[in-house]
Parts: sequence; structure tokens; C-alpha cells
Amino acid sequence: MHEINKTIATIREHITAICKRIGRDAGSVEIIAVTKTKPATCITTAVEAGIGTIGENRVQETELKRKVAGQNASWHLIGHLQSNKVKKAVQLFDCIQSVDSIHLAEKLDRECEKAGKILPILLQVNTSGEESKFGISPDGALQLAKLISGGCSSLSVNGLMTIGAYSQDKEEVRKGFKQLRLIAEQIAQAQLSNITMKHLSMGMSGDYEIAIEEGATMIRLGSILFGSRRP
Repeated sequence: MHEINKTIATIREHITAICKRIGRDAGSVEIIAVTKTKPATCITTAVEAGIGTIGENRVQETELKRKVAGQNASWHLIGHLQSNKVKKAVQLFDCIQSVDSIHLAEKLDRECEKAGKILPILLQVNTSGEESKFGISPDGALQLAKLISGGCSSLSVNGLMTIGAYSQDKEEVRKGFKQLRLIAEQIAQAQLSNITMKHLSMGMSGDYEIAIEEGATMIRLGSILFGSRRP
């Protein structure tokens, strides 16, 4: 068995154990394989091992990989999207997890309307408050959801995404994940059209256990699957 296959199997066992401990269905947690800087062969191997969703940070890199890796997975943009890459992103991705402004949402909506498609998106929220991270502020998330609901009919908001705090303090990391869950509950209560809070995308290789404990439905795993990446 390929090393990646073994690793994925081990992680799935860990997810099952976590979910059993907290009373969740392990099937409610999806692994997104983050393949930034990794070759397309890694994607092929991961898909063959049962991974259904690939997370990429860059539009140009994804365009090259999709030609090699084929169409056997769902592709999510998890990195910051520049305005000049919106048209290509709409063509390449099945979901964009990093929408953090009405300006970006409106550009995506216009391109989706031209393409005749409804694009699933997640709203990225900066729950850590770290300036190095993108994302709408927690206080602005509900308003952004309202603006998209009222003016972007070609977008379907399926939940929220965040990046955990860069901290060795597990409770500090947990605080951000819990906040995302509470924001999702607040938005769900508003009952906005084209808005569901089906997904919480949070947790990466070093903190996915905490994320699952706080309700993550998508965990974004890179280095734990494929090893450290090149800069």
C-alpha cells in the first residue's frame, strides 16, 4: 500500500475515534487534501485512496494540475482570491471557500451569471484577529451574508471557513473555532435566501482534532498527508 494510503487510513481512524468520543458521526467530517506545491501525482494517489475533495491555494497552479489529475475530485479554492483571477476561478473550482468581501462576491456573481452556473462558496472569517490572515471580521460576517443573499443570486453560501490561531495554546485555537460555530448559528437564525450553514471548514494538520470537537465538517489537511511543502 502506498504511504499516502496508509496515512489517510490512519487519519480516518483518528477521526472515527474523535467522533465516537464526542458523539458525532464520523461521516460528517470530510477530509480536504491540500496539495499546494505538491505534484499532480499526489492528487491522483489521494483520490484513489478515497479523498473526494482537493484544496488548492492558487488559481494558476490548479489549472495545470487539473489537466493532469483529471476530473475525479471536487476542487475547492482555499486561498485568497485576487480580483483579476475571478473569471478563471469560476471556471476551475467547484467551491470557493475564501470569499471575504462583498466586492469579491459581486465579481464572482457576475462571472457565474455569464457562465450560467450557481457557485457554492464559503465565507472566510478571521476569527484569530491576526493581521496576516485574510477574512471578514467576526462582527461583519452576518452583514456580508445579508448583502450576498440580497444581491448575488448566482452564489450559494454553504457555510463558513476560518484558519486557526497560530498559537501553541490549544484553548486559544479552540476559541476561534467555537466563535466560527456561533457565527454560523447566528447566520442560520437569520434565515436568508441562498444561505445555509451546512459546512464549517476549519482545522488543519496541527489542530484538526480541536476543530472536529467544535463542529468542523471539513478539515483541510496538507503536511500530515504529503509531508512539508516547498515554499
